[in-house]
Amino acid sequence: MPPALSLLHHDDHLVAVHQPAGLLVHRSALARGEHEFLLQRLRDQLGRRVYPVHRLDRPTSGVILFALDPETAAGLQAAFTARQVEKRYLAVVRGIAPHQERLDYPLREEEGRRPKAEMPALEAVTEIRRLDSVELPVQVDRYPQSRYSLIEARPQTGRRHQIRRHLSRRGYPIIGDAKHGKGNHNRFFAERLECPRLLLAAVGLAFAHPASGRRLALCCPLDPCMTRIFARFGWSGHLPVPHQDPFTEMMP
Repeated sequence: MPPALSLLHHDDHLVAVHQPAGLLVHRSALARGEHEFLLQRLRDQLGRRVYPVHRLDRPTSGVILFALDPETAAGLQAAFTARQVEKRYLAVVRGIAPHQERLDYPLREEEGRRPKAEMPALEAVTEIRRLDSVELPVQVDRYPQSRYSLIEARPQTGRRHQIRRHLSRRGYPIIGDAKHGKGNHNRFFAERLECPRLLLAAVGLAFAHPASGRRLALCCPLDPCMTRIFARFGWSGHLPVPHQDPFTEMMP
């Protein structure tokens, strides 16, 4: 039996849970051969039906929200669509990323490894900020040293793989991204640093509670893999703090 999911918030209307990296939210065309899903595990753990209102990419870990009734689900889905939900991610990327930048690159829907050429490109905006960086005395690419940055990403839109595609296009691919990243750096982290996953985590959500209207800010800790990387690189001061508003350190 798998371990119990970590609940970040639970009330009469909604529940927020820490999604482990690699776990699909629910059955889909991508789910061939899969037998375990976040939706099923959460339903079994709570002993009641739950309603997904948004999603995370399968290799991404972090906070994900479910409603406990159809009315709440509809209200939360409308809030996501209207961009009334604040989202905060942490990512480890290759290179020394810019201190702060607005990435405004329209994106087409993807099919396999390529964007769908027949589909129009849709607005996609991600605000990024470099929180820290490190230089390792290890040659992974063509240089004798290897540099990596810790990025805070706050997507303003919700396109598929948006953060991953935006950072890759800007020249700072996320470590562990098999689709949009760099294989040699991914292998270095997997084989030498014991971190074989996508280093992208959804650490914060904030929105108006659909019943009370009061602001609810949810903070999600990092999993052990990313926590070890933060400790190794001297970034532990940037770890999300449970029960603390993850948006208190706002971008200027």
